[in-house]
Amino acid sequence: MQPNTLLDALLDEAGFSHAGLAARVNRAGRAKGLSLRYEHTAVARWLKGQRPRGQVPDLICEVFAARLGRALTLGDIGLGVGGGHGETADGPGTPLSGFVERAAALWRSDEQQRRHIIDAPAVTGTPAVMPVWEWENPPEDADVSRSGRAGVSPADIAVLRAARAHYELMYRRAGGMVTRARIVGFLNTRTAPLLRGSYSDALGRRLHRATGGLVAVAGICAYDSDAHGLAQRYFHQALRLAKASGDRGLGAYAVALLVNQSLYMAEYRQAVAFAEAALRACGGRITPALASDLHAMQAKAYAHLGDAAAALACIRRAEREAERIQRGYEPDETGYVQPGLVNVQVAEALLSLGDLPAAHGHAAAAVGSPAHDRGRVHRLAMLCQIELRQGEADRAADRAAEMAVQVRGMESQRLRDRLREVREHLMASGSSRAKEVAELIDGALRVPL
Repeated sequence: MQPNTLLDALLDEAGFSHAGLAARVNRAGRAKGLSLRYEHTAVARWLKGQRPRGQVPDLICEVFAARLGRALTLGDIGLGVGGGHGETADGPGTPLSGFVERAAALWRSDEQQRRHIIDAPAVTGTPAVMPVWEWENPPEDADVSRSGRAGVSPADIAVLRAARAHYELMYRRAGGMVTRARIVGFLNTRTAPLLRGSYSDALGRRLHRATGGLVAVAGICAYDSDAHGLAQRYFHQALRLAKASGDRGLGAYAVALLVNQSLYMAEYRQAVAFAEAALRACGGRITPALASDLHAMQAKAYAHLGDAAAALACIRRAEREAERIQRGYEPDETGYVQPGLVNVQVAEALLSLGDLPAAHGHAAAAVGSPAHDRGRVHRLAMLCQIELRQGEADRAADRAAEMAVQVRGMESQRLRDRLREVREHLMASGSSRAKEVAELIDGALRVPL
C-alpha cells in the first residue's frame, strides 16, 4: 500500500481539509440514498493508500469535479483499477501523461513534507519487482511528444543536466538531508512545467533522460535521509523516465540504485535478481563502470547468502570490468564509480565471507585512492571494521578519529549510522583510545540534522 499523492494534490488544489472532504462525501452519498459517516481519519487512511469501498471513489470524483469545475476520473484521484497511486501503476507501462501527473504529485507532497509520504515503508514482493520487469520488457514508448502551453528548448534540457551535476556534488559534500529539499524544489518549480510543456519526440526523449538523472539524485537523497519508501518511488520514477528516453544505460543505473537499497534492507535475493536484470537488459552496451558496480554488489549479496563460489565469481567479474573503465567515455551518472569503489565493495563481501586478510587489502587500497568526502567516510568505516575484527583496535581508533573529523558538516543519516556502528564496536574493543575517539564521534553526532 503506497501513499496516494494524487488525492493529496487535489485536496490542496480544492482547499479541502480532511474533515471537509469527508463531510462532502457524506453529503454526496446521502443524495444517492447512502448512509455514510466518514470523518477526517478516513481521509487520512485514503491518503496513506487505503481504497474506499463501493461507490465512494466515484463520489470523491464528483466532489472534486464540482469544486474544481472539471471532470475527473478514478485514475485522476489515484483510485483507478489496480490502485492508480501504487508503484506498479507508475511503472514503465503507464501512459506518460498519467505518469507525469503522478510524478509531479509526489514531488509536491515531498516538498510539503507530508508525513504519510516521507514515512511510508518501501514495498516488497511483486510491487517492488514489477517496475524493473516492465522497464526491461516491451512495450516501448513509440512517441513521447507532447503538446503543452510552453515550448521546451535544448537550453532547458541543458539546465536540467547542470542541475543534476550541481545537486549530486552538493549531496556528496553536504549529505542528502540538506540537498533533498533543494532538488525537490527544483523538480517542482522548473522540471514539472517542462514535462507538461510542448516538445517533439526527439526532444522529449532528451527531456525525459535529463529528468531521470535528476529524479535519481532525489531518490539518493531520500535514501540518505532514511525515507526508504520515498526513495524507492523516486528510483521507480527514474526507471519510467529512462524507458521513455530510450536510454538503457540510464535505466540500468536506476536499477543499480535499487540494488544498493535492497542490500541495505537485507533483500539479498532481490539485489541479485535486480543486478542480473540490469546486466541482461543492457548486454554489451553497459559501461564498464556500471557493470563493475553491479557485479560488486552482487558479490556482497551472495556473500550474505553464504554462497562463497558465486560471490568470488562476481568479484572477479567486477575487477575485470573495473580495469576497463575509461574516464571520458562514461555517462555523468556513473561518475560515482571512482577509483577504489570496487575495492571497498569487494572488501565488504570478503569480510562477510570471513577472509579478513584479503578484505583488509582491498579496504586499504580503497582508503588509499582518491574519493569524494562522503565516499572517504564509508571507506574509512569499512577499514576500521576490518581492523577491529583483526584485533588491531588502536589502528582502528585512528580510522574512527579521521571519520569523526571528515563527517563534520555533512547531514546524512547513512553516515550517522556508520559512526554509531563504529563507536559501538570501538568501545567494545579494549582500545586505549576508545574513550577519546568515542567523544569525538559523540561531538560529530551532536551536530543537529
